[in-house]
Amino acid sequence: MKPFLPILLGAALSFPPIQAQAQVQADIAALDAATALRPDTGRPKNVILMIGDGMGINSVTAGRIYEGQALGEDGASHRLSFDRFPYTALSRTYSADRFVTDSANGASALMTGYKTINGAIGVDDQVRARDCASATAARVPTLSELARAKGLAIGVVTTAPITDATPAATYAHTPFRGWQSDIDMPAQAVAQGCIDIARQLVEGEATPEVVLGAGLAYLKPEADGGRRKDGRDLVEAWRRRGGASTVVSDLPGLTASTTPRLMGLFSNGALPADADRAPDSATPRLPDMTAAAIRALSQNPEGYLLVVEGAQIDSYHHANDPRRALAAVAEFSQAVDAARRLTDPADTLIIVTADHSHSLVLTAGSDRKAPLLGLAGANGAPNKALDDAPYPTLIYGTGPSPTRPQAVARADESSDADALRSVAVPLSSAGHAGEDVPVYADGPQAYLVRGVIEPTYVFQLIRRALSL
Repeated sequence: MKPFLPILLGAALSFPPIQAQAQVQADIAALDAATALRPDTGRPKNVILMIGDGMGINSVTAGRIYEGQALGEDGASHRLSFDRFPYTALSRTYSADRFVTDSANGASALMTGYKTINGAIGVDDQVRARDCASATAARVPTLSELARAKGLAIGVVTTAPITDATPAATYAHTPFRGWQSDIDMPAQAVAQGCIDIARQLVEGEATPEVVLGAGLAYLKPEADGGRRKDGRDLVEAWRRRGGASTVVSDLPGLTASTTPRLMGLFSNGALPADADRAPDSATPRLPDMTAAAIRALSQNPEGYLLVVEGAQIDSYHHANDPRRALAAVAEFSQAVDAARRLTDPADTLIIVTADHSHSLVLTAGSDRKAPLLGLAGANGAPNKALDDAPYPTLIYGTGPSPTRPQAVARADESSDADALRSVAVPLSSAGHAGEDVPVYADGPQAYLVRGVIEPTYVFQLIRRALSL
């Protein structure tokens, strides 16, 4: 497994200039490969849906450059693992009530085939925000529930709490994504029969065989350091519900597991940023968890549905922290690579997409050999704005930032990759962006990923591919 990528600041990158003839030859080879490509119309046994949370087109481009530069290559011409997938599309991400979606609707649309309002999960657009009674009437089945009815195994992997919006869309139905534990539930919703997301994980119709990620506190009682006031230990409840099961707490335990049912929640909150991880850390990375999930789920002879989320692309974009967000793109790419290497492309369909975008912008004028995380400029001289101040190569439309001159001065004087970026609209947390997001596919039925589609189309594609 590839280690986490180092951060390159200030140092010149060593790579040969791209020769025109070499590019011509590469283009011809790619065209020949495309000409020879024949759609695989077979039916997959397994489907892996991989969601880069917040991974819009600009994040893919910047993540590609980041990973390439960290490897000492020309970042612009570098390829992420899913750049090599043969089929692509664009997905329109708006929700039932907003131009710009949140993760709840974004992931729910992928998992149910219905767009809903921002903040709701596993329900259609007739739901009312935080209204338990309306959620009961608006409930719609998830891919997991349909797959379980056919005998498939279910897996959920994330770097976020397992009860967060995107993983919750795999198994939960709720009018409000914030009802993660019983401590978060209003009395009226409880009286009307709604239960928290963590209980739905364990007690729902499609309790996953594989649960890997973070957010242990939402499943453990207060007496054990958790957030549950009802005294339930949902980890033990999950263990009791199935057959041969393993609960692990670190990377060695994850690697050693051989059972078909596997749970590992490696932090009370979110997992640490991949950019900050020590090489000898005992906390698994997303590629580690993806590989372990495939090993466990592959023991089911009927096949499986696995949903993998790279959550920290989004969480660090919210903080306007491109270093950690783009390291998360690279980590996600490595997880996609692990999924493809560990499965047979003849029987496993892999779809890579995002639930929404972020307002990251790659500005003009930077030399291709300049560090992506530094100031915009060429030949050693920074670009200047109309106020004669330099500005960074990566900027954000919204989010946390000091005044612009302070942000630029920090980056200019210290080459500090953690300096807050310049933003157009200062906010306490960066908002999502509304442009289309990419979809990549490889394997049986992948040829149906084409054109400009809705995320709900992805649901219908997977449903048809698995004959659900």
